[in-house]
Amino acid sequence: MPLVVASERAEQTISRCHICQLAPPPFERAVAFGSYDGVLRDLVHLLKFGQVRPAAQVLGRMQAVSIASIEPTVPAGTIVVVPVPLHRHKRSERGFNQAELIARAALKHLLRSYRPERFEVVVSTLMRLRDTGSQIGLTRHQRRQNLRGAFAVRDATPIANRDVLLIDDVYTTGATASECARVLRRAGAARVWVATVGRTLRILDPLMPTDSQEQGREAGTKGPVSAQESREPLSGIAVGVG
Repeated sequence: MPLVVASERAEQTISRCHICQLAPPPFERAVAFGSYDGVLRDLVHLLKFGQVRPAAQVLGRMQAVSIASIEPTVPAGTIVVVPVPLHRHKRSERGFNQAELIARAALKHLLRSYRPERFEVVVSTLMRLRDTGSQIGLTRHQRRQNLRGAFAVRDATPIANRDVLLIDDVYTTGATASECARVLRRAGAARVWVATVGRTLRILDPLMPTDSQEQGREAGTKGPVSAQESREPLSGIAVGVG
């Protein structure tokens, strides 16, 4: 079943959870191309775990759609595109940063419609100080605790008083995006926006693959299947937070 592109539902948003209502995230808005399942999830797995780099080109086209849906809301000027970094050990092991590959592939498509100065990729500013390990199976609170202090800005010059678009492959609980955005804003970024290819939508379905099964997939084994408590309604592909 083909995915519905974000631009067709750009005005449909997923409501904030109770936690986000009490403590708004440090980014303006987060958008995603589609739900992290089916073909989209298989493509992400091919890239991340199978090292099939051509998958980044397909994911980049999807990412371009999600970025195009958010671009009109970003003030005029150059948007600094910052891929979520991997720790140097993880990058060495994988051979690449999937967020960076997807970001660069997306911009190739976007530059056909936008002036070159609208986007600028910066990969040396945000760095991951420590390997946080897999966050699969962790609760929202545990993810936040695990990521606290994991990122830092090496050189704030490229982002000072500028709008930053943070790029990642999947938005799950928003812990990674929030921590990166918090660090970027503290370093001087004017505003931070988030765009991902996939968005995890948790629903109460005992047949739906869960975090435990994802962990088994990454380790090369089969994980158990269990029901997940619903956190967000399933209306819309573009994800609006903030």
